[in-house]
Amino acid sequence: MPKTYVGSRLRQLRTERGMSQAALAKSLEISASYLNQIEHDVRPLTVTVLLRISEVFGVDAAFFSSQDDTRLIAELREVALDREMGIDADTQELAEMVAAHPGLAKSLVTMHRRYRNTTAQLAAATEDRFSDGSGSGAITMPHEEVRDYFYQRHNYIHELDAAAEELTTRMRFHRGDVGGEIARRLETVHDVQIAKRIDLGENVLHRYHPETRVLEISPQLSRGQQVFKFATELAYLEYGELIDKLVAEGNFTSEQSVSLARLGLANYFAAATVLPYGQFHDVAEDFRYDIERLSAFYSVSYETVCHRLSTLQRPSLRGVPFMFVRVDRAGNMSKRQSATGFHFSTSGGTCPLWNVYETFSYPGKIMTQIAQMPDGRRYLWIARTVERRASRYGQPGKTFAIGLGCEIRHAHRTVYADGLDLDESNPGTPIGAGCRVCERLDCPQRAFPPLGKELDISEHRSSVSPYVIR
Repeated sequence: MPKTYVGSRLRQLRTERGMSQAALAKSLEISASYLNQIEHDVRPLTVTVLLRISEVFGVDAAFFSSQDDTRLIAELREVALDREMGIDADTQELAEMVAAHPGLAKSLVTMHRRYRNTTAQLAAATEDRFSDGSGSGAITMPHEEVRDYFYQRHNYIHELDAAAEELTTRMRFHRGDVGGEIARRLETVHDVQIAKRIDLGENVLHRYHPETRVLEISPQLSRGQQVFKFATELAYLEYGELIDKLVAEGNFTSEQSVSLARLGLANYFAAATVLPYGQFHDVAEDFRYDIERLSAFYSVSYETVCHRLSTLQRPSLRGVPFMFVRVDRAGNMSKRQSATGFHFSTSGGTCPLWNVYETFSYPGKIMTQIAQMPDGRRYLWIARTVERRASRYGQPGKTFAIGLGCEIRHAHRTVYADGLDLDESNPGTPIGAGCRVCERLDCPQRAFPPLGKELDISEHRSSVSPYVIR
């Protein structure tokens, strides 16, 4: 093992868990002075201490790898590329800052995000001349806040996952009657009346009335979707206090973020109930992560399986660390979760060379791609469209592309790697996180220059770049 200095990371872990140096040293079976030297990068980390840290904190060894900093470095680079921030630093300098001061780097990214959000709100307020009478608005970033909450936990919430698995064991689920068991528990334990209604309103598929304890469900939902809705309501009724505790730990800045986080945690519980961790992990490994086979085996949707696969990060029983995305034809990313350091751009747009967008030309077909990011890291991406049909004549349906990706070092564990050349001789398709932050200046698909880059027209008199407005 090469010399590895992890002082800031270890100090971060200890602080997050509220442990003193003396308490952690005792847990690791080392002296307090030795721990102090490790935290101040005087002594490198040894294999023995690394294994003990992994046991105490339940983190993978990759937590101390610089590879785990990929997303934070990319976000910090977006900050540096914003000319108004006045930061002159190259990627190497930013990487060194993240490695030495991850907390400071996160704070800088958060401040920049708030600044950008405030600027946009002020522009909107000026445009409508404060027509709402308020003259100002709260600085809210609910989706980003909630996504960061899950990202910081590697998209795995142990308390909820363990509670859901324990509940399924107590109810003695059988694979073919999960929905029936959940529905019976709602009715018998919580006195909830389930009523099918066809007149819930436009785009309303279920509604719960706490006063009358009536759960209205639309027959438009498939059997698997109904089961998921039942499990979500069960989460609120049976584990509401645990969900509130987890939300409180997130320190969210707005009521919108709190509401969205509660929904996200309830949905997480629902997936963990329908697809209990231990069994689902073992079956997924046995099927080599064949998504369509898992979907048929559990009688749930393709999207539900992909979402659950992105959460298999229990320290004692890890699955492949996947990132999960859902996009529409216009490039809007409505869902994104990651158990890895992969960075999804927040500066507008993603890469047109990414196979997730190509799937719209081949509906229902699974497509694979080995993709290389500008930092040289390669990923295997599996993408396919899913369709939500209209419920009546004249109503438009919905089509999304679902993407599931993992680092190339994990690709061999999946059925989708069969027949692909995974070694270094195959660099893969060069993609980026979006034109605004991508360093590939010679990309034929570039729509506009990166943030902070000016184009000298005098140098392009005979051949003007395709992203120049003429």
